[in-house]
Amino acid sequence: MILPRSFYSGDSREVARNLLGQILVRESSEGRTAGVIVETEAYLGKLDDAAHSYKGRTHRVRALFGEKGAAYIYLIYGMYYCLNVSSGPAGEPECVLIRALEPVEGIDLMAHRRGKEKLRDLCSGPGKLCQALQIDKSLYGVDVTQKGPLHIVSGAAPEKIEATPRIGIDYAIYTKDEPWRFIIAGNPFVSGAKKKPSL
Repeated sequence: MILPRSFYSGDSREVARNLLGQILVRESSEGRTAGVIVETEAYLGKLDDAAHSYKGRTHRVRALFGEKGAAYIYLIYGMYYCLNVSSGPAGEPECVLIRALEPVEGIDLMAHRRGKEKLRDLCSGPGKLCQALQIDKSLYGVDVTQKGPLHIVSGAAPEKIEATPRIGIDYAIYTKDEPWRFIIAGNPFVSGAKKKPSL
């Protein structure tokens, strides 16, 4: 079942936790690829100085100001895409970054796109998973609550979740140490950067 729009409403930290174990699906002309979401990060908009929408609405973050469940995609380092899904209370420009997947479908196609053979190397990072699933700016604003080129379907709830500070946000003054990164504990497909779990 495709996750409904209501799934993405409410506290984005809870949405980020609840996305763990769900399945991200990408349909393309080359075939279907999919992976279990094993790592996420919550970004709390106007309350979070690590968020792109912290200072308000711009053309770049317009997807965060509409209905929840929209794909917010941006480029980092001039070469890697990152996939987020808009979330949070109505009217709040929040989102969840999908940081890593455990590949489950279309693995050969993912390996071809990534130029890698090891399963662990295919989707263990936000840029990697976007390359493996062929996610780019052409999917900006896509509604992931509808069957289409990019959607998220229900999976299995993880046995244990760990929360840690987010990765790569040292520019944030107020929220960089908040434990808003969530991983499936012990999953080998989470991204390589290590952060100490919050107790």
